[in-house]
Amino acid sequence: MSTENFQVDLQGIVDLLSHHLYSSPRVYLRELLQNAVDAITARRAADPAAPGRIAIQVDDRRLSIADTGVGLEPDQVRELLATIGRSSKRDEIGFARTEFLGQFGIGLLSAFMVADQIDVITQPATSGATQWIGTADGRYSTTEAPPRDEIGTTVTLLARRGAEQWFKQATVVELVRLFGALLPLEITVNGERVTDGKAPWEGDSRADLVGYAQDHLGFTPFDVIPLNNPAAGLTGVAFVLPFAANPAERATHRVYLKRMLLAEGVEGLLPDWAFFVRAVIDTSELRPTASREALFDDGHLEATREALGAQLRGWLVRLGSTDPQKLDKFLSIHQLGVKALALHDDEMLELVYRWLRFETNHGRMTAAELRERGNEIRYVATIEEFRQLAAVAAAQQLTVVNGGYTYDAELLERLPEVVDGIVTSRFDPTELSTSFDSLDPRTELDLRAFVRTAQETLDQVGCEVVVRAFDPASLPAMYLVDRSARFATELRATRDRADALWSEVLGALDTHDDSRPQLVLNHRSPLVRRIAALGDPELVKLAVEGLYGHALMLGYHPISPADSALVNRSFLGLLDQAVPTPEDPTR
Repeated sequence: MSTENFQVDLQGIVDLLSHHLYSSPRVYLRELLQNAVDAITARRAADPAAPGRIAIQVDDRRLSIADTGVGLEPDQVRELLATIGRSSKRDEIGFARTEFLGQFGIGLLSAFMVADQIDVITQPATSGATQWIGTADGRYSTTEAPPRDEIGTTVTLLARRGAEQWFKQATVVELVRLFGALLPLEITVNGERVTDGKAPWEGDSRADLVGYAQDHLGFTPFDVIPLNNPAAGLTGVAFVLPFAANPAERATHRVYLKRMLLAEGVEGLLPDWAFFVRAVIDTSELRPTASREALFDDGHLEATREALGAQLRGWLVRLGSTDPQKLDKFLSIHQLGVKALALHDDEMLELVYRWLRFETNHGRMTAAELRERGNEIRYVATIEEFRQLAAVAAAQQLTVVNGGYTYDAELLERLPEVVDGIVTSRFDPTELSTSFDSLDPRTELDLRAFVRTAQETLDQVGCEVVVRAFDPASLPAMYLVDRSARFATELRATRDRADALWSEVLGALDTHDDSRPQLVLNHRSPLVRRIAALGDPELVKLAVEGLYGHALMLGYHPISPADSALVNRSFLGLLDQAVPTPEDPTR
């Protein structure tokens, strides 16, 4: 049995890099910068006083990048540049240690995305210079070269046809500033220094941070939060958005790895609930993915995410004690994020209890303010229920919270877990009828015939008629349905639309609850008293049908086909009473 080495198609690998690993050919410059930085880092490990310069020369067809790094011995050139994926020699010269950014061989290979030829001249401290020339068709040569002026490496690229835009001076300057703005080295393009190596959070001026957010992120931050996690070698800042963010969209952040830009849109750095901030950070310990354009989601990243989340949470809690007015303004913008966090975090739930304002039928109030009105907080779970009940409950001096907004009902339900002595419960609409005034026996006796006729009218839609006295008097009727009746009604309507199999299954769930929706007629309403005084039973039926439809629409209740037919019949009947239909002359 014989063994042979794989034959590698270099162009195929370059196509794989450009179409599947890297997001854009622009990363070629990042890879060249990474190689130069690693070389300088390796030299400074032995000689801390060694110079740290990267000089780029560029015209429309050629780019060269020269560094003052460690340089490579002739055998290292062959090992690192001529063998794809080889790591043993890399480890021997120290390039596998954590302080280095990239992998020299693969990084250099990425340059073939924009170049037909790569020319490397490298000068170590202990031997002469070596020249390595590689071409996109897979050929390379290695020869001795004239000595460089100083220790280091120069890489020169010749643009491939169609890639000339990546060799424009303005483009190169832009890419150097994008990827290398934080690198603590002197980087020049055509002799002009283009970076200062200073991170935006390394100064004492808040104005500088605000200016950075305006220039690079496109907004003036509501606030700036320092971020620091030594375990991940992480420093940076979080900029609080001055506008509401969509919680369904994952927040992205600008991440630097050992001061080289990893990516502008990294996901997963912060908890999902922290969608109200955009972070800019530098890390030395978190792992990049193979493309070095995202972070590898491992246990280290998860621990970092939790630590940064705790810092954001601490900022919110401190704001409540140091600047309540600012917190109130923040909550008006980003309440969804705070609510999402409070669902699982007791400390944040206490902040919600003290500061977050809920909609009630007596205005917007915090849960703490609601508790001052009594230990029990009553809420409804949908916006529709709140619309149906708010005005009438307010007239009865009942306070009801609208829990229909995202997370509100869940937060109110959870409040007793962190606030001693507080009680929250869901308000059942039919409870309103117990707060209404009953009629005196004589009035009930006088209305017996009217109630009987009204009940016969609404039996066809399964509604019970009740007469009570309540405020406001301008409201003639109110349609009330408890949760069990609503469930039974929806179940039966679904069963009627389902096929035979599902109809039988749904029928088994029907408990035949006898509770029915109520149409509560308000005896304080002049309209109801006038209808009750009508002597014509047919006219009473038409008027009651009209009151039923009015109550459904005023309470934002769904209208079924049977309800719609009943209301239409009421309007037509009343119209016929007012303007009788003329007889057909042909008869």
